[in-house]
Amino acid sequence: MSNSNAELIARLQQHDVGAFDALYWQYHEVVYRNILKFTKDAIAAEDILQEVFIKLWEKRHTIKTEQSVAGWLFVISFNLSVNHTRKRLREQTLQKKLAAIEPDSGMPAGIIRYEEQYQLLESAIQQLSPQKRKVVTLCKLEGKTYEEAAGELKISRNTVKEHLQAAMVNLNDYIRKKAHIYIAFFVALLND
Repeated sequence: MSNSNAELIARLQQHDVGAFDALYWQYHEVVYRNILKFTKDAIAAEDILQEVFIKLWEKRHTIKTEQSVAGWLFVISFNLSVNHTRKRLREQTLQKKLAAIEPDSGMPAGIIRYEEQYQLLESAIQQLSPQKRKVVTLCKLEGKTYEEAAGELKISRNTVKEHLQAAMVNLNDYIRKKAHIYIAFFVALLND
């Protein structure tokens, strides 16, 4: 039996681990290099590579035998790399903002750890509508201008500004209700 992609996909759909192995060995190096070019992080690239091939196994029934396996793997790896990079950028932005806040800013020493702060902020952002969440992510976490966010979301600059103002009110209210000791920290962070 030849190892053409169509045959390998047909075998993969029949739960043939040998077909999965053949596809892995055929494509893992090029997929890894593409991920590494995008993420510039070898450890993350290895993790994403594993996710790509896990998805290949999980989605094996949805892949058509005439479909390009290389193209499918590239799209999945690209999407996972973008998600990883966005998450890393958000975390780096938040860390920079945290570092800029002076230690004696009224926060009780040793009470609040970074992870708790981050989780509360993430929880507050998740309470927003999808559009407001996108605007907050773009403008506050990724540092984009109103114009850049408007272009990316295909809405007007004024709409971005209105969504951001409303989101900030919602975030401040949520945080105030959830944890009184965080108010000064997050007001400073979000209104920065």
